[in-house]
Amino acid sequence: MKGKNFVNIACSLDGKIADQDNKVDWLHEIPNPKNIDMGIPAFMEKVDAIVMGRNTYETVLGFGIEWPYKKPVFVLSSSLTEVPEELKGKIEFISGAPQEITNYINNKGYLNLYIDGGLTIQSFLAEDMIDEMTITTMPILLGGGPALFGDLPNARRFKLKASKVFLDEIVQSHYIRKPQA
Repeated sequence: MKGKNFVNIACSLDGKIADQDNKVDWLHEIPNPKNIDMGIPAFMEKVDAIVMGRNTYETVLGFGIEWPYKKPVFVLSSSLTEVPEELKGKIEFISGAPQEITNYINNKGYLNLYIDGGLTIQSFLAEDMIDEMTITTMPILLGGGPALFGDLPNARRFKLKASKVFLDEIVQSHYIRKPQA
């Protein structure tokens, strides 16, 4: 049985996932007094494990909070090898090409994967290995910073499945990959 690779990420109007200082505090500028979850818990129910890049891993660690993920996390890194004591059993460092990574994780029984982090998403898109994307667009132009999307060897086509507006300002669009012609 084949699983799916999902993306769920926020970006600015100009397609940036962090600002010029690699910070993401702008994601919380719009007041959310009712703590609307914007579909994250339902999304997390669909996935078996998370594949994140080293930069995303280090950003999450920099929040200074308890590790937020209940699902197994596979961190892509060719330089990190020693899992911190408090994260043993929660994360695993791995490296390789997207197909190798997916095969390795699928063989562990995790079929539906949440692909997170700009460079990680870009590498999976380049290999045409993203099945669904949920993009939450924040109404801000950052003017610089890491981009969500990069160059691809050829076009990737997606079909809009749904679009929602949250807090009268944030647009969330859910796309499903169309088969390549």
